[in-house]
Amino acid sequence: MESERYIRQTILKDFGLKSQKKLTKARVLVIGVGGLGIPVLQYLNAMGVGTIGLIDNDVVSLNNLHRQVLFSEKDINKTKISVAIKKLKKQNSTSKLIGYKLYLSKKNALSIIEKYDLIVDASDNFPTRYLVNDACVILGKPFVYGALHSFEGYVSVFNHKDGPTYRCLFPNPPKSEEIPNCNEQGVLGVIPGIIGNIQALEVVKVIAGIGSPLSGELLIFNGLEQEYHKFKINSLSKNKKIEELKDTYELECSFDNSSISSDAFKELLNSSTEIQLVDVRTTEEYNDYHLKQATHLPLKSIYLNHNSLDFEKTIYFICQSGVRSLEALRFLKKEQPEATLISINGGLNEFRNYDAKH
Repeated sequence: MESERYIRQTILKDFGLKSQKKLTKARVLVIGVGGLGIPVLQYLNAMGVGTIGLIDNDVVSLNNLHRQVLFSEKDINKTKISVAIKKLKKQNSTSKLIGYKLYLSKKNALSIIEKYDLIVDASDNFPTRYLVNDACVILGKPFVYGALHSFEGYVSVFNHKDGPTYRCLFPNPPKSEEIPNCNEQGVLGVIPGIIGNIQALEVVKVIAGIGSPLSGELLIFNGLEQEYHKFKINSLSKNKKIEELKDTYELECSFDNSSISSDAFKELLNSSTEIQLVDVRTTEEYNDYHLKQATHLPLKSIYLNHNSLDFEKTIYFICQSGVRSLEALRFLKKEQPEATLISINGGLNEFRNYDAKH
């Protein structure tokens, strides 16, 4: 039965049974079960990759469905990991699927990544990308990178056969204010599907040892013009000498004493202190999930109407990942320079499990 399942790829002259056996023995970790991760998972699973790890700590939301096509309306509010594994098992019962219901962090990155042959970065934020890169360099693991921006997508293969690393392309993380806001900027549903499929192809090429993987090259796809461009990435030896993870992978904030870690804020929530907490996400995001202590004032509204806030008291700002809360803080610092304004690092990505217990 298995020979029949994969017959259409094993009869390929430059693939064959030898490459199929390599896929069967391979262990691939996919970080992020979203717009990029889902097509990667579906195709690697269908093509016979023997062991696939999935990392994600989010639940399915209505606004995921236009691009995360593994999920349906019935899956809303269920954990992505549980839904994905159940459906992937139906697609290919012979695959070994290992779910990690968590966010990749400095504490767990090395112990998880070391168990796999190849890593797929299907995340949507810079801290995770730099963490993945540094962990892969330390452990000597190649990883396939994918990213999105508006109607464009980007793919490369890093740390492969002495090729360049992610830091050879982007040496240092951008400051928080330099990052475009993807939640309000938006994404066309089909674009992550295209980029995720290219990532899956690069995984197969690396595992099977066929073709020319995108090591040392950045592929840029322009969906509006249906154009592909490739640019060379220079390999810098200093970026291959990382021996330990950095103390933090949080984005640098331009203000002093203007942010608080999610752990420290959780302790504050557990205390009897009265807190003025403002959620600056969109109405759809807020209705989907929010902390009970939060009042809602979307970022766009803050620009026009922030008189409802009590600037005599400390104001904490929260969004999904910490980017928009810093944006709100930056604007209000100019309007209310004497006010105490604090952004919560990591945003609500760090709070779903916490809120369920309190």
